[in-house]
Amino acid sequence: MIQVGIIGAGSWGIALAVLLHNNGHKVTIWSIIEDEVNMLKVQREHKDKLPGVKIAEDILITNDLKEAASNKDMLVLAVPSPYTRSTSRMLREYVSENQLIVNVAKGIEESTLYTLTDIIEEEIPGVNAAVLSGPSHAEEVGREIPTTCVAGAKAKENAEFIQNTFMNEVFRVYTSPDILGIELGGALKNVIALAAGIADGLGYGDNTKAALITRGIAEISRLGTIMGGKKETFSGLTGIGDLIVTCASMHSRNRRAGILIGKGYTMDEAMKEVKMVVEGVYSAKAAIKLAEKYQVSLPIIEQVNEVLFFEKPAAEAVKELMIRDKKIEHSDLPWE
Repeated sequence: MIQVGIIGAGSWGIALAVLLHNNGHKVTIWSIIEDEVNMLKVQREHKDKLPGVKIAEDILITNDLKEAASNKDMLVLAVPSPYTRSTSRMLREYVSENQLIVNVAKGIEESTLYTLTDIIEEEIPGVNAAVLSGPSHAEEVGREIPTTCVAGAKAKENAEFIQNTFMNEVFRVYTSPDILGIELGGALKNVIALAAGIADGLGYGDNTKAALITRGIAEISRLGTIMGGKKETFSGLTGIGDLIVTCASMHSRNRRAGILIGKGYTMDEAMKEVKMVVEGVYSAKAAIKLAEKYQVSLPIIEQVNEVLFFEKPAAEAVKELMIRDKKIEHSDLPWE
């Protein structure tokens, strides 16, 4: 048994807390919202964000960050990506050097273009920042539906520690040294999922969805490999795997927001309707800045930005993608 602090009481934080408790570990859940803490203590369930998933009585729930973070074998940072920096800054005084912190959110910081583990390492010098990611909706993990993820860390022993801590008969974990590739895949797929949802909202079909997924992973891989991620990562669980589930499932807040935008909602209206942080909106601008920095063409992500931030009609964005200059699909394949 190890001591684990779950920093963040959203759907993913609670699902992982329940999983880790079922694995025999001592778990503490923290939320900055006092009303949320009080509600969870009484109801032992987050009926808004993860209905039907019960929180065991011996899982401690607190809004005392020191209590949640001090003297833990592992911290799981499960706050939405826009709050990674502020939460890491608050954590700084409570964690020891070499503390293992596993980030489970997905995003890129627009102002710095940092990944989330970059932010953690900047705000809390000397920690071991790692990542757990993959096609893993909290709604399904909480119900013990078979799921597979990847643990990424700089040191093999840390990745294996995460693997051993989380893995059970319904939650399989692979290991990888490619933290950058894992994080880029997780962040950028949310932008493509917005596009997939927009296409659904416009009434388009399976052909369109397949095209967006396939060409979307091409964009993610093109940018990710130039930045230093590994092509194998983008063809794996945290690349194409996560992209498929996020583009196809109604559990995906990014797809749901996209559907509303496709139906004519503004970005702000869609985010209010979804009632959860739509992380693809925050990653979309960062992705465009990365494309400019590394001089990479990302046509789908460019059009998503146009729709989100410049009031471009969604149908016009799709048309522009379809009438782009003619291309060869794989430029490295030779003709006979």
